[in-house]
Amino acid sequence: MSETASDQDHREYMTVEIGEQLFGLPIEGVHDVFRPENMTSVPRSRPEIAGVLNMRGRIVTSIDMRRRLDLPPRKADETAMAVGIEANGESYGLIIDRVGEVLRLPTTSLDANPVNMDRGWAELSQGVYRLDERLMIVLDVTRVLAVLDDIAA
Repeated sequence: MSETASDQDHREYMTVEIGEQLFGLPIEGVHDVFRPENMTSVPRSRPEIAGVLNMRGRIVTSIDMRRRLDLPPRKADETAMAVGIEANGESYGLIIDRVGEVLRLPTTSLDANPVNMDRGWAELSQGVYRLDERLMIVLDVTRVLAVLDDIAA
C-alpha cells in the first residue's frame, strides 16, 4: 500500500509526559509501552542509565528521561512507565512519567525550537508543536541515545 500525499504531510507521535512537560516520540520507533520492573542497576554507568531489564528474553538498557533532561528525580510514590524503542538493532526503554495518546499532526505545523528553550533540551529536540493549550517537544531518539555513544567511546 503506498502513502498518499495526505499521509506524507502528516506524522504520528506517541505523547509522553516527563515532569510537567509534554513530549512526542515518532510512533514508528515505538514498539512497546510497559511498567519497568525488576531493573538491575549497572555499576559505574552514567546517571542517565536507570539500569537493564529482561524484556521477552532481550536485555534492554533503560534510560531515565528525567535525568537525561536534567529534571528533579521522581518522587518515591510516583509510578514510572517506559516506552520501548528500537534503534540500531538494539532495544531500549525510555523511563517516563506518563503515556498519553497518539497524535497525527501535519508536518507543516512543526516549528523550530524556541530561541529561549533550554540548550540541553534543544539538543534532544527535532522541533515543537504548539497544541491548543501546551507545547509538545518532539524528541530526537538518536540524540537521546547519544548518551550511550559517550559510554562506548
